[in-house]
Amino acid sequence: MGSRVDYLRISITDRCNFRCTYCMPPGGIPWKPHTDILSFEEIVRFTRAAVAAGISRVRITGGEPLVRRQCVSLVKQLAAVPGIEDLSLTTNGSLLDGFARDLKRAGLGRINVSIASLDPARFFRLSGGAGLEPVLAGLASALDAGFSPVKVNVVALDGIENGLGEFVSLSRRRPVHIRFIEHMPIGRFDGGGWGFIPRERLLGELRAFGDLAPAPSPGGGGPAQYFQYAGAAGTIGFISSMSDHICGGCNRMRLTADGYLRGCLFSGDELNVRPFIGGDRQRLTAIILDAIDAKKFNRGGASPGPRTMSQIGG
Repeated sequence: MGSRVDYLRISITDRCNFRCTYCMPPGGIPWKPHTDILSFEEIVRFTRAAVAAGISRVRITGGEPLVRRQCVSLVKQLAAVPGIEDLSLTTNGSLLDGFARDLKRAGLGRINVSIASLDPARFFRLSGGAGLEPVLAGLASALDAGFSPVKVNVVALDGIENGLGEFVSLSRRRPVHIRFIEHMPIGRFDGGGWGFIPRERLLGELRAFGDLAPAPSPGGGGPAQYFQYAGAAGTIGFISSMSDHICGGCNRMRLTADGYLRGCLFSGDELNVRPFIGGDRQRLTAIILDAIDAKKFNRGGASPGPRTMSQIGG
């Protein structure tokens, strides 16, 4: 028996302005036509039905959600849905400087910024040619706008852990919560062939920078374990989905940008719910409840299917 499923991740676009080497093939992927992507009205209708099925936490993802026009408007609509207790967004940060305050005013509660490296040259290589400066400006804007907690997602790739010191310094200086995420080979692209760094190995590397004591979660519905350096403003967290197989505590469902409901990143089983969104809400809620009941809390033998991470929703 798994945990209570109360967390829905909604991808609002499969498009992204980055070409991260661990997420997309070098030439990118074909984008879905606009007509295949859920409208904001459909997303809000689905969310209302999902709340009736027990969902109380919603995270907006992509692709890169801020490349979709009127994203702030969607945030405002979702924030007004009764029963949503926690509304958050994951972004690569490149456009966040121009949106942070508007997102806060619209009702967004939390922001996660994905940053592959804090070294500009390494970031350029890993992101497929993007600049680090706009991302850091976006991170600063999120803090200035009053978002709390602000988390930084770092996909821990074997061979680039020599950049750990920069993340340690950031956690000491600013109230940000660094989460090192074990790289997951998802989809036909298989994550670019990168290996993951097990939590225990990474924890050993980080202890070279000082003593790390267990710390409480800064908030949110994720599975991260947190630690903190003495006197640090922020924390260091780990999401060890490869080495620890944290499936038993999974509390989430995922809605893809083209309207498929998915219970597990590592299983290609998904249900096309778009045909039901415009119909009876009680029927849609019943369909969501059936999908939750069918959710597996053990990935043994599952195949993630052909979709890449950006097509599922990061």
